[in-house]
Amino acid sequence: MIVQPRNVIKEVPLEKAYRLLNVGGTGLVSAAFEGKEDLMPATWVGSLDIFPFKATAVIDKSHFTRELMEQSGFFAISLPTLGIIEETMYLGSVSMHNEPLKVKKSGVSIFKFDGYDIPMCQGCAAYMIFKLIPEEHNQKTYDLFIGECVKAFADERVFANGHWQFEKAPHELSTIHYVAGSHFYTIGNAYDTKISLED
Repeated sequence: MIVQPRNVIKEVPLEKAYRLLNVGGTGLVSAAFEGKEDLMPATWVGSLDIFPFKATAVIDKSHFTRELMEQSGFFAISLPTLGIIEETMYLGSVSMHNEPLKVKKSGVSIFKFDGYDIPMCQGCAAYMIFKLIPEEHNQKTYDLFIGECVKAFADERVFANGHWQFEKAPHELSTIHYVAGSHFYTIGNAYDTKISLED
């Protein structure tokens, strides 16, 4: 289990929050409603708009987390790191429908940001809280959820001043990228091109 001091988690300005998903890591989707809470990894998450920052998540009807999202109107996407890869895999291999103690048994350490009841997993590189934009057709037909980001935070050891800095951080803080089965990659090396776009 990675140790992540709370003082390294800093708020990210919403105009830069879209960059948190541009890294393409596996997402950890969480939600809560009336005392029930759940977390589940999801590979099919992505940015939809820059500002206001919107994101999408594909969440199958069988997932307990989906019920909480629909009932509460809010969800979060966090980016788990190599330091919690085993815990993340466990959260994706067990359902709250079958194992009510799933979150506790996973070994994750849960915390919440002020003003939000959504469980967050310690050891993530970034945390984004979304207000659900109801799109009944997309949700029922494609299991596709859209949210507008209302708060964003990141571990300043890997994301500071609006930029990822994995090359300066310990390897266990690298985002994880799911392929299939139990196979993941971690984020690779950084390269800058000679052509520079506006920052």
